[in-house]
Amino acid sequence: MLGQFGQLASLMKNAGKITQNMKEMNERLAATRYVGEAGAQQVTATVDGRGDLVGVKIDPELIKSQDVEMLEDLIVAATQAAVAKSREAMQQEMTRAAGGLDLGDVGKMLGGQS
Repeated sequence: MLGQFGQLASLMKNAGKITQNMKEMNERLAATRYVGEAGAQQVTATVDGRGDLVGVKIDPELIKSQDVEMLEDLIVAATQAAVAKSREAMQQEMTRAAGGLDLGDVGKMLGGQS
């Protein structure tokens, strides 16, 4: 428990630096792209580091097959793969921006559900 209060004290002490780090992190995430693929790369989805979908590419041969359900499934799968990569990178960036502090523990200590 005392360790958690130490983390909170450190967080408060470094709030300005953490705020600046978070701003820089957000800019890096907005500029970073993550690609998810499905159907042996017949469908690719690209998201930015915040998880926003920014592009979809579909192999023209796949469209000729006229299997709409398969195409829809591949788009979902590719998007989910890209978003998973983005979320993992975001978590790493948040930890780095917070100076290595586990923000989940601090949130729990403050009464959150993290």
